[in-house]
Amino acid sequence: MAKTLMLLRHGKSDWEVDADDFNRPLKKRGKKAAVRIGQWMRKQKLKPGLIVTSPAVRAQTTAERASEALGFAGAEIIRDQRLYEAELADFKAVLSDCPADIGRILLVGHNPGLETLLHYLVAGIEMPDDGKLLATATLAVLTMPSDWTELNEHCAKLVSITRASSLS
Repeated sequence: MAKTLMLLRHGKSDWEVDADDFNRPLKKRGKKAAVRIGQWMRKQKLKPGLIVTSPAVRAQTTAERASEALGFAGAEIIRDQRLYEAELADFKAVLSDCPADIGRILLVGHNPGLETLLHYLVAGIEMPDDGKLLATATLAVLTMPSDWTELNEHCAKLVSITRASSLS
C-alpha cells in the first residue's frame, strides 16, 4: 500500500528578535501561515498519522499551529534533533525509524534540507519563477513506496506543492 509523505517548511521567522538560529521564533505572518496551511490540509483530508518536527522553535511552532488548525490538537508531535540542519541521510534515517503501519507522515523542517530531500525523491521538479521551491510555510505532498525504509532516488511522485501565501 502506497504511503504519503508531507514536507512542510516552517513559517516566516522573525530575524528582528535577538535569538540564536535554533531559538528564532516565527513572525506574526509565519504563525498565520502555519494556521492557513493546516486549515488547507484539513479541507484536503490530509490528516497525518504522525507529525515529526525539527526541535527548532520556528519549526515546532509551525507544527503546533498547523496541527491545531488541522484538528490534530493534542496529538503527539515528535521532536527529532536530526531534522535540525538535516541532510539527506538524516531524513532517510528519521523516516526509516517511523512505524511501518503509519500511512501518512508530516515532516516539518528547514531548507535547504527539505528541498534536497524533495529533489532526491521526485525526478524532474521544475523550479517556480521566483526560484523558491519550498518558500516558508509551503507544503509538498508526495506519494511514496509502501515501506519507509525503501527510499531510493526518484521513488516518489509529487502530488502537490502548496504555499500558504497562495491560500485565501
